[in-house]
Amino acid sequence: MTGRYYEDFEVGETIEHEKRRTISERDNQQFCDMTMNQQPLHLDAKFAAETQFDGRLVNGLYTMSLAVGLTIPDTTDGTIVANLSYDNVEHPNPVYHGDTIRVQSTVTDKHETSDGERGIVTMHVEVFKINEGPESDANGSSSDESDGVEEPLVCEFDRTALSLKREHAT
Repeated sequence: MTGRYYEDFEVGETIEHEKRRTISERDNQQFCDMTMNQQPLHLDAKFAAETQFDGRLVNGLYTMSLAVGLTIPDTTDGTIVANLSYDNVEHPNPVYHGDTIRVQSTVTDKHETSDGERGIVTMHVEVFKINEGPESDANGSSSDESDGVEEPLVCEFDRTALSLKREHAT
């Protein structure tokens, strides 16, 4: 178990998640198939080429789901009771096949439950594109402080989780 207990989260702390992922056409196709989302903007190259995006976009819900998955080892792996909500979801820039994303989470709030046995933690999750895939034409950007490279923000949301406290974990 690598996740954090409630006590391990500090409000204001930003967690840089090391694991990154390059999104393939197959990833996008499978997600669309599993969710029965047949939006041509995600699947039809000819249709998508004639839009303002000039190519197929990765499904935004896949980007968000992948981002949550990339955060789990550093946040709630084995220490979560439940995800309570995902709020304020935004997709300010597109993601294309071949793009690689990285994720960071900032702890914005935490408080104990009324029984004191668990805690509720809210994190603001930001997803950045760290490269330009073959179909990319990014707009807007954010700066990666580690190397000064401009990275577009492609998704952001608030995730609230019910977390175990160390003393009540067993």
